[in-house]
Amino acid sequence: MAGFPTGVSIVTSTTAEGRPWGMTCSSLCSVSLDPPVLLVCLNSASLTLEAVRSSGTFAVNLLHAQGQSTAELFAWGAQDRFDRVEWRGGAGRAGPHLHRAAHTVADCSVISDQTVGDHAVIMGKVVAVTSLCEPKPLLYGLRRFNTWPENAEGGTP
Repeated sequence: MAGFPTGVSIVTSTTAEGRPWGMTCSSLCSVSLDPPVLLVCLNSASLTLEAVRSSGTFAVNLLHAQGQSTAELFAWGAQDRFDRVEWRGGAGRAGPHLHRAAHTVADCSVISDQTVGDHAVIMGKVVAVTSLCEPKPLLYGLRRFNTWPENAEGGTP
């Protein structure tokens, strides 16, 4: 799958005690438009998955082109990752919003949780969307980060 480029996101949630958790996730897709549903795949051993399961909510932070260092930090699993980035939590948020690294954040409520191999496939109904800046997405493929080319023309081939 390394040859299949994808957008980069960070899935975040909060434990019952209020501790934030999050992990870099490139296994993300839109499932439905009405109602809006997103699907994320999280490692079964992940503490982020524990937080998602205990809270029943999660946020999908879609990273922009300057979000690579945050993506790397959350991919390594550093215990102090939330001390090293700016984020916003609180009422109305399904998980921490990484407002400096994301162009858009979708707050989701879990509607399905299924274990498949060593991962959990989580589907969440989108309950709110926060647009933070122009969406210039961070991409990952061929084992490296990249961005959409500036000179790319729109339209169909």
